Amino acid sequence: MKFNTSLLHGGTQGSFGGDPHTGATLPPICFSSAFEQESAERLEQVFHNKAPGFSYTRIGNPTIEAFEKRMTVLEGGVASVACASGMAALFNAFANILQSGDEIVSSASLYGGSIDLLRDLEAFGITTHYVENNDIEAFKKATNEHTRIYFAETIGNPGLDVTDIQKLAAAAHEQGIPLLIDNTVATAFLVKPLSLGADIVVNSTSKYINGNSNSISGVITDSGKFKWNTERYPGMKEFAKFGPFAFTAKLRNGLFRNTGACLSPQNAFYNIIGMETLGLRMERACSNALALAEHIQKTYPTIKVNYPGLPDSHWHEIAEKQFPGYYGAILTLRTGSRESAFSLINALKLPLKVSNIGDTKTLVIHPESTISVHSTEEEKRTAGVFDDLVRVSVGIEDIEDIISDFTQAITQL
Repeated sequence: MKFNTSLLHGGTQGSFGGDPHTGATLPPICFSSAFEQESAERLEQVFHNKAPGFSYTRIGNPTIEAFEKRMTVLEGGVASVACASGMAALFNAFANILQSGDEIVSSASLYGGSIDLLRDLEAFGITTHYVENNDIEAFKKATNEHTRIYFAETIGNPGLDVTDIQKLAAAAHEQGIPLLIDNTVATAFLVKPLSLGADIVVNSTSKYINGNSNSISGVITDSGKFKWNTERYPGMKEFAKFGPFAFTAKLRNGLFRNTGACLSPQNAFYNIIGMETLGLRMERACSNALALAEHIQKTYPTIKVNYPGLPDSHWHEIAEKQFPGYYGAILTLRTGSRESAFSLINALKLPLKVSNIGDTKTLVIHPESTISVHSTEEEKRTAGVFDDLVRVSVGIEDIEDIISDFTQAITQL
């Protein structure tokens, strides 16, 4: 099946596609916090993972499971775990692998909230070394006997640098280290990182997966291909017997279960609905973003446009190699000053001034004063955040209306 058909029909047997008992075409929303089993013995088996079934929604729920199965098919992994937010998913993915004394080597071009999280991990004895994205030699140089993860975003937010996943995965595996990729900005519509060698992929599904800004959620998907060295990753020793499901088995039987960062069934249902139009929305939003970027670059040379789809983008070559003719739905504009950035944002009539991305509507924000407010000046600079920068998450409106609105706003500067 191709992408859009797979979203609607791929693996739709059982709870994945609907309710086999009633014929409902969507899985029902199971609001129950707990689930009864037929006997004490059966409940014991469920708790000991010796029988399928549900006991408590913090651990598992039929509606959430249906969403997780869809995400597994979407990203091409072996299993997924849905969390209450994208940040909860990132924390669980990191903490499932790491322990005190371990280190991460990460691209410096990250979402501000991710940088904040990595800083919080320092209190637990976990250190992160930042290097320039795609500088493979810098990744290797920063690697030592304590390194346990390589981390990057497929498309940096808001730097919009495109990670060469295949090269970074090869470098990680050469060191015996897994590559964890945040695929939120690209989504599986542009690229499936697991197919290019990444080992674990995280999505903040609050964004393009959901598509309507009505739910907060995040999902971890495991490729099942990384061979865990139990001396280097002692926490995996007990779960090695699960083979390709070792990472997920450890996560479900530990941090995910015990930290309580579970997704609500209602939000899982909203995400299932949103996923069905992911391909159509991404096609339109990406096409709109390219048209807007080209128009502004051609018409207003004093505005510096950053978009991977533009031929003069530093990351255009990687994007062309890795993506199927689309380049994402986010672009950034450098206006010359903080005052001009604010003036542009305030002059726009259609875009909403909110900190989200991936909505059906166009959204604008000033990253330096919002999503990167807790980052140091050096962290902002290396992440591509400047005081004159405006981030635009392009929606699915008619492109003529988007261009018209930006034209009148830029003219006022």
